[in-house]
Amino acid sequence: MELQKGKGAAAAAASGAAGGGGGAGAGAPGGGRLLLSTSLDAKDELEESSAYRRYQNLLLTGLYSAVVVCIPGLPVAQEHRGSFLIVYASYAQSLRKVVCKGPPQHEEICLGLFTLVLTEPAQAQKCYRDLALVSRDGMNIVLNKINQILMEKYLKLQDTCRTQLVWLVRELVKSGVLGADGVCMTFMKQIAGGDVTAKNIWLAESVLDILTEQREWVLKSSILIAMAVYTYLRLIVDHHGTAQLQALRQKEVDFCMSLLRERFMECLMIGRDLVRLLQNVARIPEFELLWKDIIHNPQALSPQFTGILQLLQSRTSRKFLACRLTPDMETKLLFMTSRVRFGQQKRYQDWFQRQYLSTPDSQSLRCDLIRYICGVVHPSNEVLSSDILPRWAIIGWLLTTCTSNVAASNAKLALFYDWLFFSPDKDSIMNIEPAILVMHHSMKPHPAITATLLDFMCRIIPNFYPPLEGHVRQGVFSSLNHIVEKRVLAHLAPLFDNPKLDKELRAMLREKFPEFCSSPSPPVEVKLEEPVSVEMDNHMSDKDEGCYDNAEAAFSDDEEDLGSRGKKREFRFHPIKETVVEEPVDITPYLDQLDESLRDKVLQLQKGSDTEAQCEVMQEIVDQVLEEDFDSEQLSVLASCLQELFKAHFRGEVLPEEITEESLEESVGKPLYLIFRNLCQMQEDNSSFSLLLDLLSELYQKQPKIGYHLLYYLRASKAAAGKMNLYESFAQATQLGDLHTCLMMDMKACQEDDVRLLCHLTPSIYTEFPDETLRSGELLNMIVAVIDSAQLQELVCHVMMGNLVMFRKDSVLNILIQSLDWETFEQYCAWQLFLAHNIPLETIIPILQHLKYKEHPEALSCLLLQLRRENLSPPFLLPSGGSCSTLPFPCLGCAHLQEGPWSGGWHTLPQPCSGAQALAGCLPCSLRSSSSKLAQLTLEQILEHLDNLRLNLTNTKQNFFSQTPILQALQHVQASCDEAHKMKFSDLFSLAEEYEDSSTKPPKSRRKAALSSPRSRKNATQPPNAEEESGSSSASEEEDTKPKPTKRKRKGSSAVGSDSD
Repeated sequence: MELQKGKGAAAAAASGAAGGGGGAGAGAPGGGRLLLSTSLDAKDELEESSAYRRYQNLLLTGLYSAVVVCIPGLPVAQEHRGSFLIVYASYAQSLRKVVCKGPPQHEEICLGLFTLVLTEPAQAQKCYRDLALVSRDGMNIVLNKINQILMEKYLKLQDTCRTQLVWLVRELVKSGVLGADGVCMTFMKQIAGGDVTAKNIWLAESVLDILTEQREWVLKSSILIAMAVYTYLRLIVDHHGTAQLQALRQKEVDFCMSLLRERFMECLMIGRDLVRLLQNVARIPEFELLWKDIIHNPQALSPQFTGILQLLQSRTSRKFLACRLTPDMETKLLFMTSRVRFGQQKRYQDWFQRQYLSTPDSQSLRCDLIRYICGVVHPSNEVLSSDILPRWAIIGWLLTTCTSNVAASNAKLALFYDWLFFSPDKDSIMNIEPAILVMHHSMKPHPAITATLLDFMCRIIPNFYPPLEGHVRQGVFSSLNHIVEKRVLAHLAPLFDNPKLDKELRAMLREKFPEFCSSPSPPVEVKLEEPVSVEMDNHMSDKDEGCYDNAEAAFSDDEEDLGSRGKKREFRFHPIKETVVEEPVDITPYLDQLDESLRDKVLQLQKGSDTEAQCEVMQEIVDQVLEEDFDSEQLSVLASCLQELFKAHFRGEVLPEEITEESLEESVGKPLYLIFRNLCQMQEDNSSFSLLLDLLSELYQKQPKIGYHLLYYLRASKAAAGKMNLYESFAQATQLGDLHTCLMMDMKACQEDDVRLLCHLTPSIYTEFPDETLRSGELLNMIVAVIDSAQLQELVCHVMMGNLVMFRKDSVLNILIQSLDWETFEQYCAWQLFLAHNIPLETIIPILQHLKYKEHPEALSCLLLQLRRENLSPPFLLPSGGSCSTLPFPCLGCAHLQEGPWSGGWHTLPQPCSGAQALAGCLPCSLRSSSSKLAQLTLEQILEHLDNLRLNLTNTKQNFFSQTPILQALQHVQASCDEAHKMKFSDLFSLAEEYEDSSTKPPKSRRKAALSSPRSRKNATQPPNAEEESGSSSASEEEDTKPKPTKRKRKGSSAVGSDSD
């Protein structure tokens, strides 16, 4: 009772304090907001959460009574309505009770306190103390939220919140919270290169202070040491000029030098880019001394360090190259390389230039961008073979817009850096491919770019480091040889010995690379077109089969000797796949959070040597998860471990090369699939079923590919027969919570990874989830965007056998209308699949109003061919309402006037007859088959239709309206119709008048007029052969009056096209 009585007053006090505008500091107006947002921005879920509002009220009042109102369920006595500090012990105990109720309450309280740390600086210390008190997951919720804010919303954070975020990270580091090193690395990623604005300098200095103050903590993490050294070595170059920048620079130099001297082996994991960064700061005295030790006394740095060659031969990991781009830069760059079409990139490049590359200091950022593009952005096969903006085009733009000579030299070094010590066994072709393609494609539009890059490539060999000139020469040679082997370019002679290059450069190239300057034998003229930049195929057995640059191919003598003379050689697309470099799996951070028994099993799983042993251990793990006393909070950590251990499961193709029952069963025998198998064996109302779904949901959150792997298991495994509905339960258990969204995302992931699997899953997806698929143009577009002709044939066969239904009457029209914006091959695939279904053509006739002759040739040609097979009736030509139909294509209204199924359908006029009958007599026989339908046509309808034909038939109008029956009918109608019709259709009737004039002229004049007709003029522009001249010279006056198809003789045995109109 006391509790209920106190709630009203406490709530009023809380509301007044929170809403009052007279306070200072944290309670001032405008405070308590996380983001700088406009009315167009979506509301932030954290700001709008109930937890945040509750705790804001709580701390602004400072009264314990507010605790009762804001956190339901906290017991309190009347005597405890004093100050917050007096009742803290009772408050803490009550907080723990609420947190123990379950994960939702725990998460709500943690996020509420975290938000107040950011928005209420005056109360931050109290909130952090309470946060440390109530957190039951080692601050994992808070760490994840910090990372999310840093990656997605940092640029919109209020300045106060940014300051508080740095303070919070400092406190987390002081407390030694597990995972704080990851937050520090994410913070360092937000420090932009080439940016000396006040906010960026403040952030760089703040993070550096944390790392310097907590040095002992930093030394415990090898990856943090390497990432910090890489970041601040790069930033030193930007910090010069003012006294503030000089002071910051000295702090950065001291920090990097101390770590390099004391923990050089940890820094060695950076790889060859460490040398590149050290070169940029080599003139700073401290680094000069370090360089002397690296070159002359490497053992002084570490007994395991053998010299600079060891460092240069080590590849730099992607995570280091990516850390020097802010999340916003990375998002924009990935968008350009995955979504922007080649030729439409200018406005995106201009925006990027204004945002990040417009200042003199930003010139140094170009090196980071080029290294990121070469080492991190490795597009999928579908993107590489599409018209998406290629990597070489972006690099060419960065080079051409560079305004500083020093920055230009550094950018060229960044481009060629992986060439210098390239090893095919360790390095990827994707790292060296952009440089050769920039030179190849710049030869015509920007020959100066190609020349300067070739010159740089030649001069870097002796000048990079003279004692290692032999190694550099071998690295560049290996790069060029690998490029030719993988057919990125067929051969290099057209590039190295191009007339557009000056003589000195060509001579230097012949001297340095004589092996690549001679044309292959036998010599063939190679037409250089845009090559398809593609990834290596690990299954490529014959390296010569992949002809990627569309060069003309010459067969070798060996192939002719083997009996291949006279046969077409099949040049198939062999995508280049990046060689996967296996990195050791590190699950140590997660193991400490697992129970001892579960930890031991996960370690056994990691050490398992074969699949069978791993499956046994995996089953034991599943059994332990299903035990009643299992702590469900460990599901997230377990999912992280499994995702790391089974990374190999999600690489490469899932579907066996040869599809049989045995091969399918073998393919679903992976340890991870044991979770799916156990799920299939359970009842859906079982608590264990929900627990396994929760585990899959956690896995899905960390590895989205798990979704289509589940679909494959349900499709391929005998144990899962008839269990496809389990996928719907899985989709509802994920954070998406929606079957359609989940299905579309999984099919999109499948499309990007494995097209064969996508085609294999398509029949079962459409069959099991018709409500989600048959209405989805998005899914159909995913499929037709990546399939080839063989896969299209397979899908068509499935449709015709009744195993697959991709369209139904109520939705096919909308999907075909959507397809009008797709690529040409995609549209043809969609129409082929539609035609394989037995859907009446009348269902899609309304699509005609969306079609335009010049814009939709794909749909029109497919529709026209189908219309030709139909028994057409007037409604196809005239709308039911009686208004005139403007046909989008010229051939529908006059198709096959002289041949085909309508041949012979043109008759002379019966006398006497009405105007409508006269014109109807000129319609094809198939249109005159029903007297009842003809009776529905009025004279005005037919005249309107013919007038529209006259206006729209741009190419065949003269041929159509030169037909004698049409002109005679028009004459008859003109003579019998009223004046209103004559005025309205005067242009149409003028054609009949011209015919009347020509028919009254003497034969000589008529023949002359015939020669000046459009058809004759067309023939005059293309001189006919001797046989045609002979045939036309013997034409009679009767043929001029009533044209007949001219028979043309064949030349030799070559086939010629039809001469029909």
